[in-house]
Amino acid sequence: DLRDIAILKKGGGTIDDSIMLDNGLLLNQKPCTSSGGPARVENAKIGLIQFCISPPKTDLESTVVVNDYQQMDRILKEERNYILSIVKKIRKSGCNVVLIQKSILRDAVTDLSLHYLAKAKIFVVRDIERDQIEFISKTLGCLPVAHVDHLTPDKLGKADLVEGMPVGNSRVTKITGVEGTGATSCCLLRASNKLVLEEAERSLHDAQCVIRCLVQKPFMLPGGGAPEVEVSRKLGAWAKTLTGMESYCVKGFAEALEVVPYTLAENAGLNPMQMVTELRNHHQNGNANHGINVRKGCLTNMLEENVVQPLQVTLSAFTLATECVRMILKIDDIVPIR
Repeated sequence: DLRDIAILKKGGGTIDDSIMLDNGLLLNQKPCTSSGGPARVENAKIGLIQFCISPPKTDLESTVVVNDYQQMDRILKEERNYILSIVKKIRKSGCNVVLIQKSILRDAVTDLSLHYLAKAKIFVVRDIERDQIEFISKTLGCLPVAHVDHLTPDKLGKADLVEGMPVGNSRVTKITGVEGTGATSCCLLRASNKLVLEEAERSLHDAQCVIRCLVQKPFMLPGGGAPEVEVSRKLGAWAKTLTGMESYCVKGFAEALEVVPYTLAENAGLNPMQMVTELRNHHQNGNANHGINVRKGCLTNMLEENVVQPLQVTLSAFTLATECVRMILKIDDIVPIR
């Protein structure tokens, strides 16, 4: 599942500066150290909270009129006591690192709550996105908590070290030494500009898709159009044993498969008609692994050249093309609408 691999993109470096983190987690959000909170925590106990550490708001929009300073002091005092009680409950659970989900109703944290969290020596990372919750929970082994009273030690994740790491002109949060890792991994991509960064991400995604295909079906085929020509040859021989409409359908399917080596030769600047004809002759003589060698501009044994492709790729291409043709054949008529 490619969703178990998180990819962070940061500019200001080279591709060689990219790192892979197998035993931890990288967060795009930077730690909140503006109120004097810790920038590094060892033997961390991590809580993933979905409640707000800020004064509550009414369900309906309302206006509070304050007439004198005593009422104002009372409101501020109640707000301080409310936030302080939440911070004490967090500290009582043994949590020393909190990951706070972004709230759409009100501020998840305020300057006052950050001040109390800093005094309690609690490492804070704010504005965690909703779509990150499942990945963080799976990586750290912690459970998201929707209310402060439900924050218990068994719902906390554990890690050896949590710290802020400078990356280019910004900072990210790095969590290492997580117990029981292996289900997920994180990758930090670096590049000099946005264009190279996006190209590196696409290349990495292509490599991940290849690995996923090999995991789903652990078989390899020779490349260079060899599988398509071999299947086309076998289908052509089978079509000769059939009669009527079925014979024409199988023969047409076999001829359609030769489009793949034809296009490959054409893109390589070779003579496609000559290449496909010679390739068909090689396969007729029993050289089933021969394909088009783009580098040498001739036909060679693809297995000896180490040019292979996953079986899942070829099967998917055959299946999707066949389904597309069947869908088109089911159309009886086209009614133009003006």
